[in-house]
Amino acid sequence: MGMMNKMRENTKYVLYFLVLSFGVLWMLQDTGMFDVVGSTGTDIIVVDGDAISYEQYRNVLDNQLEIYQRNNGESMSPQMLDNTRDMVYNQLVDGLLIEHEMDRLGITVTDEELYDLVLGDNPHPMVVSTPAFSDGQGGVDRNLIRSYLEDAEASQSWVVFEEQLRDVRRREKLQKLMEATVHVSNQDVEDEYQRRNRKVNTRYIALRYAAVPDDSIAFADRDVRRYYDEHREDFKQKETYTLKYVSVPRVPSKEDTLAILNELEQLKTNFAQAENDSLFLSRYASDIPYSSAFFRADDLDKEIAGLVYDDLTPGRIVGPLLVGDSYRMIKIQATRPGDEVSIRARHILFRVAGSDDNAKNQARQQATEVRDRIRRGEDFATMAKLYSSDNSNASKGGDLGWFGRGAMVEPFDKAAFDARVGQVVGPVETNFGYHLIEVLARSNEEVQLAVYAQRVTPSIDTESSIIERLDDLLYFATEADDFAGEAERRNLTVSEVQVQKDQAFIPGIGNSRMLHNLMEAGKVGALSEVVELDNSFILAQLVDVKPEGYRSFEEVKAEIEPRAKLAMKEEIQYKKLADAVAAGGFEGAAAALGTTHRVASLVTYNTRAVSELGNDLAFKGTVLAMDQGETSGVIKGANAAFIVQVTEVVAPPALGDAQREQLRNELLTQRRQLVTSQWLTALREQADVDDRRRLFLQ
Repeated sequence: MGMMNKMRENTKYVLYFLVLSFGVLWMLQDTGMFDVVGSTGTDIIVVDGDAISYEQYRNVLDNQLEIYQRNNGESMSPQMLDNTRDMVYNQLVDGLLIEHEMDRLGITVTDEELYDLVLGDNPHPMVVSTPAFSDGQGGVDRNLIRSYLEDAEASQSWVVFEEQLRDVRRREKLQKLMEATVHVSNQDVEDEYQRRNRKVNTRYIALRYAAVPDDSIAFADRDVRRYYDEHREDFKQKETYTLKYVSVPRVPSKEDTLAILNELEQLKTNFAQAENDSLFLSRYASDIPYSSAFFRADDLDKEIAGLVYDDLTPGRIVGPLLVGDSYRMIKIQATRPGDEVSIRARHILFRVAGSDDNAKNQARQQATEVRDRIRRGEDFATMAKLYSSDNSNASKGGDLGWFGRGAMVEPFDKAAFDARVGQVVGPVETNFGYHLIEVLARSNEEVQLAVYAQRVTPSIDTESSIIERLDDLLYFATEADDFAGEAERRNLTVSEVQVQKDQAFIPGIGNSRMLHNLMEAGKVGALSEVVELDNSFILAQLVDVKPEGYRSFEEVKAEIEPRAKLAMKEEIQYKKLADAVAAGGFEGAAAALGTTHRVASLVTYNTRAVSELGNDLAFKGTVLAMDQGETSGVIKGANAAFIVQVTEVVAPPALGDAQREQLRNELLTQRRQLVTSQWLTALREQADVDDRRRLFLQ
């Protein structure tokens, strides 16, 4: 009886383990997704005749929301929720497509196979990893499993487990079948190794397209029309929707900020008196959890470090102060001597205008004059505001905050750490110019802090006011049939955006199921409800729907003109270089063109930019495929026409066995992922998928 009781107690852990360890596909099995029958009014997705009900979709989505809530302690934002809905939709569709494909291929798991997976010599990892079946030594207790199978009360749980195991095994067979189609030869590995590590030295001639003046081109409307006709496929588009919308930012009001400050002031006394700071932060839901770590001054935010290190008395409360988007109260818990010194300093930068000695002398002379004025009693901070070229801190009197050794360039760093507190040193020369430096404080103390943080967020009243404002716009825009006019009368800016069918991300807005529903309904002139986004509320109107096809010449003419001009410049520079090479060869072409052979050394696929060419994939691809001494033909690159000669190939060292296997495994993984992605894409394209989400998700 003891063993049977143990099995019954462990039943819930078996199922819990499966959901956590083996992901959403088994979870779908548990919800009965693959037991669907004919389509009903509750079907949210239909894939080749097999339906997924809204309830099944909701079960999977709710599970994702619960996991997020458990891991993050808060609910998803509106747009993250929309992204998660899309993710669940795609998982469900892919799950059914995979099921159909396994059926088509006849992939099954027999009862004998299933028995072997559970009680055979090599049980499936799913069985081995289930705590309820463990023998405590990394294996399974077969007697325990047999007892479990004989227990009538556990039979239903076992049926679920068995079906999940059967489904997992089917998928493993499918995966192995697909993996068998992917091969990586020794030559593939060698080629990839060379591609990644081969380096070449080159000489080249380049003629930039931008060097051709616009006014030197004979350009007419017929040239634009010809470009459009020759590149018409570039202007093919899916069904396209045009939205007009207004957006009101989701920001806290002054009243919201004052309310938070008042709340923090009331908490301040309790915080100061709290004996257990960790418990205090937890009880009052601080956005920053408690940490017992010690920090140097330069480890802290500048705003915090400046106030904390003014007085390190344990128990002192600093704040509330605004850091980023949250208010913070900091309680100094303890201090201790540290191994490293931090300093707080301010500076005045005199940037050198130009690179000649005269410019440097002028900057140094001005720095010396200002230093002498400070030493005679004038205020350093005032001088920084008047003379410093460092715009990041001049308005703050040149204050750099606290920093440790190595944080600044070497000459500045040495001068600052060698100076006494209160001493003005300089001019100190760096690659930025000349600096005057004053050290304000020095400390080797480390501090332990309890930080209470509360984000400044809009209140319910503030958000309700925004929604009410947009609801009014919705009402009157509907009554007057004039969305733009009513918006302008309310001092709301109307924006416009175009979205292609199946384009999840809406430019300037992000993902929104409500807006996708508005577009998919296709009713021109229709208005959305008020849409809640992460950082704003919006109201939108569908103003146009263009069917799939080619954009008209008139619509794209302004877009084509610069592209047509560039194409003409490409042809001019290409012909100019080709003629010069034909007349004088690679060596003589440069002089004939009034230019020189340029050099690009140690070019690899990771080379970011080449002089005159920029980050040109055509150049890199060309030279890395060439042999030493070989010269290319004239090529149209991204930014210039060029011809290149490889002067030296720097071969990488021989590929070792360990590297070879590692690279082989990388290539296998990449190719298998690519094959899987292409396979799923092909299944989707061939499938009849009826997406009915707009009928359920508003």
